[in-house]
Amino acid sequence: MPSFSGISHLLLDIEGTTCPVSFVADVLFPYASQQLPAYVERHGSDPRVHVLLEDVQNAWRLDGDPIAQSLLQKAAHQGWQPYTACTAYLQLMITQDRKLTALKDLQGLIWKGGYAAGELVAPLYPDVPAALQRWHHEGTVLGVYSSGSVEAQQLLYRHSIAGDLTPLFSHWFDTRIGPKHSAKSYEQIAQAMQTTPSSILFVSDALAECEAAAAAGLQVLFSSRPGNPQQNPGPFAALSTYDDISLSGCP
Repeated sequence: MPSFSGISHLLLDIEGTTCPVSFVADVLFPYASQQLPAYVERHGSDPRVHVLLEDVQNAWRLDGDPIAQSLLQKAAHQGWQPYTACTAYLQLMITQDRKLTALKDLQGLIWKGGYAAGELVAPLYPDVPAALQRWHHEGTVLGVYSSGSVEAQQLLYRHSIAGDLTPLFSHWFDTRIGPKHSAKSYEQIAQAMQTTPSSILFVSDALAECEAAAAAGLQVLFSSRPGNPQQNPGPFAALSTYDDISLSGCP
């Protein structure tokens, strides 16, 4: 059983950590891709969406991916439509699981409608709701760090199979704080949480993220859940259920 001491804050990834990878890959991504054309057509002129689409178009022009460039040339040949031309590029980025912040924000907006309509309900690993409640009751400060937008993170926990769990969390971080593979991002998160890096336990299913967090001084736990693409924890302790985690000696 992994045991950690001096932990006052828990920083949790989502996909493969508290929620099955399959929900994101097989439900959320396809839903966003399917809804994108109609959503962009309806809301492309909305100020917030317009800014996001401009960010996407700028990224598209600089994207060296051959498929992206082929789509760009095709869009230019057919006549550039400012609110709809980037739909194919957005769908390509979803297929490739790109981490572009503007894409994540657009996905979050689309998912918001799906959750509100009851078309999306977030599954969690069976042990997660009770563990979150237990940690919160014990006084551990809970935070989320995911490549999905903060809005998407909150939607997932607000519309989970266990009901609204957002009140259990005190901090939310996405790639606006920095890339998840950069130690600097975790240093900035510690500052935002107003604590020392060593008092934070970071849990993720991605070895590169664990390495970056450890380099920043965080304590690290590798999430080895069934169905996760990565199963090699490297030098880190691994677990498959939060029933097995001990935060003994915590403040």
